[in-house]
Amino acid sequence: MILVALVFFGLMLVGLPIGYVLGVAGTAGLLQVGGENFLAMAPKRFFEGLDLFTFMAMPFFIMAGEIMNRTGITSKIVEFADSLVGSMRGGLAHTNMLASVIFAGMTGAAVSDTAAFGNTLVPAMVKQGYSRSFSCAVTVAGSIIGPTIPPSNLMIIYGSLMGVSIAGMFAAGILPGLLICIVCMIYIAAVGKRKHLPVSDQRFSPRRVVKSFVSGFLALLMPAIILGGIIFGIVTPTEAAAIAVAYAFFLGVVVYRSLTFEAIVQTLIRTSVITGVVFLIIAAASILSWWMTFMQIPQKIATLFLSISRNPQVVISLILSLLLIVGMFMDINAALIILAPVLGPLTAAIGMDPVHAGVMIILSLNISLMTPPVGACLFVISSITGERIERISVELWPFILLEVGVLFLVAFWPSMTLFVPGLLLGK
Repeated sequence: MILVALVFFGLMLVGLPIGYVLGVAGTAGLLQVGGENFLAMAPKRFFEGLDLFTFMAMPFFIMAGEIMNRTGITSKIVEFADSLVGSMRGGLAHTNMLASVIFAGMTGAAVSDTAAFGNTLVPAMVKQGYSRSFSCAVTVAGSIIGPTIPPSNLMIIYGSLMGVSIAGMFAAGILPGLLICIVCMIYIAAVGKRKHLPVSDQRFSPRRVVKSFVSGFLALLMPAIILGGIIFGIVTPTEAAAIAVAYAFFLGVVVYRSLTFEAIVQTLIRTSVITGVVFLIIAAASILSWWMTFMQIPQKIATLFLSISRNPQVVISLILSLLLIVGMFMDINAALIILAPVLGPLTAAIGMDPVHAGVMIILSLNISLMTPPVGACLFVISSITGERIERISVELWPFILLEVGVLFLVAFWPSMTLFVPGLLLGK
């Protein structure tokens, strides 16, 4: 175990990509426990780690998000959100949050949300008088709603690995995602006067709401098609993802006529790159996960946690602390694949519902997307806007603390998390 830990952290410190770190550390573990005879396990686990049909949903959802970013669908979402909340003080900040909720029901990826609104809403907010750092912070804080409200790529990974109902997790993510939006909007409203956030000249108008809804109806219909199909058992998550791509393509080519051949090529390239990175991490992590299972590390960690306390609240607090710390320094896809087999049995041992436990674990890692030093959304928004990560982080900390508060509420209030699955799926 010491050898594998040294290899893992040593390679991370020298800056090797996390996919290679996981593969090399896992292979070192196989050599340690079985010598050359175990080396054959490495390629076998590498391919078997991806041999799950539900994983096919991920590239489709990624592609759907890329198409929407290039066809004007995102602007329709923003226009509708702005008609609802844009007249408030800090209206564009509120619009940013509400648009993230709608966008979340289409792609399930925080980075897509960050890229979309980093290119559109951040410049608009700066032009209206918001500071660039605050505009970036609002965008990043809202982006983690994407992988919380379904569809969520992380939920697909967790459900596939742990045998937990993906439809159940999708349903359970709705209220936590909405709660994040609400608390962030309350904070924006609370600091509006102190930060001198702009007030829009345009007053709330039901006519404008109806007009923007009609204009963007086909785009706004997309979340209902995706979520309704999955939650009510009409289609599988993979089929729903393929439908999302077809629907986004139809809107881009036939309805809005903004999807050019060049944009299609760039979309395919971008989708391939993102999917390749994620799948490399999943495949390489499966080698390390097999070694951890062979060494009974999940059982040892569970025993360690339960030796500290058997009180469920204490154990949950330890789990959340571990996830928040790990997520600060590791890619969340890799962290999920490594820690899910460890924490899943532990949450079962203290009597947590598997769907509730899965949502708690995923929300913890989602928050890590916006925490320095390696928060992916922080780097994306910084590269798009040119704003320094340090300045964004200063404005972001209040949002992080509020979202951690939501995380603990989700963790310790299971009936809230499981209300929608119980309502829709009878669970």
